[in-house]
Amino acid sequence: MRVALFITCVNDTLYPRTGQAVVTLLERLGVQVGFPDAQSCCGQPQFNTGYRHETEPLVRRYAAAFRGYDYVVVPSGSCAAMVRDNYPRIAAKAAAEGRGQEFAEAAAEAVPKTYELTEFLTDVLEVIDVGAYYPHTVTYHPTCHGLRMLGLGDRPRSLLAAVRGLNLVELPGAEECCGFGGTFAVKNPAVSAAMGADKARNITATGAEAVCTVDNSCQMHIGGTLARQGSTVRPVHIAEILASTEGNVW
Repeated sequence: MRVALFITCVNDTLYPRTGQAVVTLLERLGVQVGFPDAQSCCGQPQFNTGYRHETEPLVRRYAAAFRGYDYVVVPSGSCAAMVRDNYPRIAAKAAAEGRGQEFAEAAAEAVPKTYELTEFLTDVLEVIDVGAYYPHTVTYHPTCHGLRMLGLGDRPRSLLAAVRGLNLVELPGAEECCGFGGTFAVKNPAVSAAMGADKARNITATGAEAVCTVDNSCQMHIGGTLARQGSTVRPVHIAEILASTEGNVW
């Protein structure tokens, strides 16, 4: 199979180690990973802010960049959900406005092969134990897009539970939003900060050494809030945990 990594803007700009961890993990599982240079933003910030027409060129670009690959693996629930859930909506509205089938064809090409990382591991590779070792106590925050739009369910937790040395502890109010929401945090900073503070207090109360998510955007918000509260809990993307092995812990 031909597999490509879609790194996403946040990871490329702020968390490049996450992309490196994904490649390390997939190559350990026997997957050869490609990285098309033509990839760009999926268009989520523009679309969520109401700029649908400005998002359309990015739909075309995404489909073209990953053409020829069987699967696109995304270490971000929100960006994977943007492609899977919103590209068809964009295509349908463009068609309703009489602008042809171009976007419908682009969405039809891109959507079926786009997988969030934990989905790809469990549903495509059909693996739960990825051979990871992470000797720490970890709590897991299920991010909104992964939980509600992608329906990841227990996939991330199952992968974490199979990691040797990892002690997985429950997070109170786990399914409550952390308050980031991308542009929501910019438009509603006071509400966002209050939600983040509640989430951070619950995380610290678990006694965990690390909090894990499938989205570095939420992780950024949670990590900043934890730091402001003086918590020692460190944020970590699930890819970095799953890429860790004995003698090489990320």
